[in-house]
Amino acid sequence: MADFRADEPSSRSESPELEGKDSEDKSLLHQRLAIRELTDTEFSYLHMLRLCASDIRGHLQQLPPGDLDVLFSNMDDIIQVSSRFLHGLQETAHKEEEQAYLIGNLFLEFQEEFEQVYKVYCANYDQALLLVKSYREEPELQKMIQGIIEAAVPQAGSSGLSFLLVIPLQRITKYPLLLQKILENTPVDSSAHPVLQRATSALQDVNSNINEYKMRKEVALKYTKVEQLSLRERLARINTHTLSKKTTRLSQLLKQEAGLVPRTEDKEFDDLQEKFQWVSLCVTELKSNVAAFMENLEAFLCFRPHEWGLDIPGIPAEQYCSLARDLQLGAFFQFKKRLKDLVWQPLCSLAKALVGPQNLIKKRLDKALDFERVEEKLLDVGSVTYEEEAARHTYQALNCLLVTELPLFNRLVTQCLGQILCTFVVLQKDLASQVLQRAESSMALLPHHHVSEPDFQKLLEDTLGQTSSQLRLFKENFEKVLPPPTTQPLLPGSEHQFQALLTRYGPGKLYQVTSNISGAGALDLTLIRGQIVALLQNKDTKGNNNRWLVDTGGHRGYVPAGKLQLYHHITPNEKELRDQGGVHEDYQLPTPQPTQPFVPTVPTMTQVVAAYPFVARSTHELSLQAGQPVTILEAHDKKGSPEWSLVEVNGQRGYVPSNFLVRTPSPTPWGWSLPS
Repeated sequence: MADFRADEPSSRSESPELEGKDSEDKSLLHQRLAIRELTDTEFSYLHMLRLCASDIRGHLQQLPPGDLDVLFSNMDDIIQVSSRFLHGLQETAHKEEEQAYLIGNLFLEFQEEFEQVYKVYCANYDQALLLVKSYREEPELQKMIQGIIEAAVPQAGSSGLSFLLVIPLQRITKYPLLLQKILENTPVDSSAHPVLQRATSALQDVNSNINEYKMRKEVALKYTKVEQLSLRERLARINTHTLSKKTTRLSQLLKQEAGLVPRTEDKEFDDLQEKFQWVSLCVTELKSNVAAFMENLEAFLCFRPHEWGLDIPGIPAEQYCSLARDLQLGAFFQFKKRLKDLVWQPLCSLAKALVGPQNLIKKRLDKALDFERVEEKLLDVGSVTYEEEAARHTYQALNCLLVTELPLFNRLVTQCLGQILCTFVVLQKDLASQVLQRAESSMALLPHHHVSEPDFQKLLEDTLGQTSSQLRLFKENFEKVLPPPTTQPLLPGSEHQFQALLTRYGPGKLYQVTSNISGAGALDLTLIRGQIVALLQNKDTKGNNNRWLVDTGGHRGYVPAGKLQLYHHITPNEKELRDQGGVHEDYQLPTPQPTQPFVPTVPTMTQVVAAYPFVARSTHELSLQAGQPVTILEAHDKKGSPEWSLVEVNGQRGYVPSNFLVRTPSPTPWGWSLPS
């Protein structure tokens, strides 16, 4: 009994040590199990990603390419990062004593890469779900997609695409939990404990940053949408809430402009915005210049002299036509197509990409006014409403997104502009090279191809000099033998009107209409070719010298000065002197003496002819041909106006203008012909 009592304390003292050792062994076992769970699940996760990227995406090629980019987003980047991460996990298995420490450092090394790849995938996840929802509305398409997924991943079940697409989101959110499980089973005094703590905190920050980035993307997507709304739809959206919000913003802006409240200064954003506006201006100007260049190119290509007969005999003209045709259908056609594909379309896409940031910058200004008002209220009252807090967060998200994304966007746009300009230069260089190459082969067949450049230039100058001297001599001779001014014959039946104007204004004021004039304004006259008018004033009331005030003998008004020429009236004595001097006129001059217009009586059937062709405009009128004989039935219309006459031609009756008829000369065996 004594021995037993003596041994009893020792057994009791060893019991806590054994218990501590057992507890330590148990924690170590749980730690290794947690590490093994991390490694095994990472292997399964990577296998599932590769299955999605290869088998499933490969069998869904019948979907639009844009849909595949949205559904699987940057899954290839995630696979690349996870492959290297899994390799690192497997390398730590050879060092069991410090495995937990190495895993903690491994997570810290991959912290930034995890955040970069997963935030892009998570930001596009909602858009991918919208596509999945749209597929469910098409039974045949949904059945096809479900069959592909069940064949590759039977455990997906009826969830289909949704089951696969959510896997990356579940994995990034599970990393902190797996690390926490390892950390809980790691002794506090171990060197791995602080490293695992930092790794767990880092992965929690990664998830927080991804959520923040996703929220910013949702805000950006909301405000970058460009809706084509009619005026009625815009007015329908106006309500008391929107009016109150816009009024509050306007009030805040007026206070800032008046200096009553301070404006929030953000030098970083202002610099980025200035750079963005400069980049946008460059894109706009370049697009305008390229559009003008393409229009000029089209105009240049429309000029095709080689398709018409040049009436220049010889081989050089034929070679020119062949070269021009070859360039038109070959080099220039290819240049125009490449210019459109490689310069114009990328430039239009670049200009379209500017719309989203422009809308965000504009919306940030509105949200900044809301933010400043909420901040003032927060300082004064100490609390804000839920809606005001949401407006505050919206501004912060927008501002943070722009400050983060604008530098990258500005840099990418600048690079794209540089590439487009370089492409434009290279295209023109290629065009010049092709034109020179084809021209050289054509020039080798010309007669003077062996002549040196200085000699050819001298030959060209001598040829142009001879041609210019011949042209100058021809011009001088032509001016010496200019024909006398021609005068249109007087209109039939206008001799009395001409004599009245001549008596009233004199020959120096009489002008003749060279072509038909159709009056457009209230004070403009409508005149026919050959009519005589008298000039009253050589400008209108506004001082315009291109509109003259004239008198027709019955009406006064304005006519274009370019359609009038001075009327050369020749008296009988002048005509007799010209005939005696041997001057023969090859054109008909007006009769110098006034003659009474031919007005036949109603019962008398008088034979006349049409001096000008006339096209009937209604059933009451009658069409005539120049020189066609007619019979006047009535020398006036039903209202008694002598301007129209009722005539009969080939058994048909109708009205024609009286001044289109002339009296038939005495019958002669030679017949009657129109004046030239």
